[in-house]
Amino acid sequence: MNWSWDVIIDYFPRLLDGVWVTLELVFLSGLFGLLLAVPLALMRASPNRWLRILPFGYIFFFRGTPLLVQIFLIYYGSSQFDAVRESALWPILKEPYWCAIIAFTLNTAAYSAELIRGAIQAIPKGELEAADAFGMSKALKIRRIVLPRAFGIVLPAYGNELILMLKSSSLASTITLLDITGAARTIIARTYTPLEIFFAAGMLYLVISAIMIGGFRLLERRLNRHQHYRGPDEVAKVDPRLAE
Repeated sequence: MNWSWDVIIDYFPRLLDGVWVTLELVFLSGLFGLLLAVPLALMRASPNRWLRILPFGYIFFFRGTPLLVQIFLIYYGSSQFDAVRESALWPILKEPYWCAIIAFTLNTAAYSAELIRGAIQAIPKGELEAADAFGMSKALKIRRIVLPRAFGIVLPAYGNELILMLKSSSLASTITLLDITGAARTIIARTYTPLEIFFAAGMLYLVISAIMIGGFRLLERRLNRHQHYRGPDEVAKVDPRLAE
């Protein structure tokens, strides 16, 4: 077997074009999924039994079925209904790009909702009781206490969820999207060098993952800085007067 670096160098710009598609898929689905996950998590954490039924069914379905099946159901399944093809949603549902984003959004929202629900239930009761003692309304308590504390708790796990979504985004290539994997498969069909091209694609995923992990580490350190012990030497670096 002859390893060809020239193929990687020649077609690397094509793979970089796929990076932007991958980043768009992950960013948009992560954003929309988080917006959907927050109300689902609040409903799941509600003491009202009937209010928990709907999000439970949604989460159970999307966590219990493969993401690839969900993509196919949205991309191929929606076109089977005349009502969908004649609706205002058809210009969106006929595009593989938006079908992938919808599938990724619904999937990551289910996982993120469970993570946030667990974080909400992990908030110390004393903090919630203090909010009640101050006379906060339920909406104000959620906005000022529950959600900020829950996001601080859930951040490490949510970072892992986005990393998994990054790797799962390779499934978008199954509906003709030219993300990193889709671009790699197109190049391989022309060059017949699967080992070199998939190696290059894997390295791109690895670099993106490393950047995302570093970003979440910095964000976690900032949001949860109150949880980290800082000795006199570290405090002195920030403000020498505090170490006296």
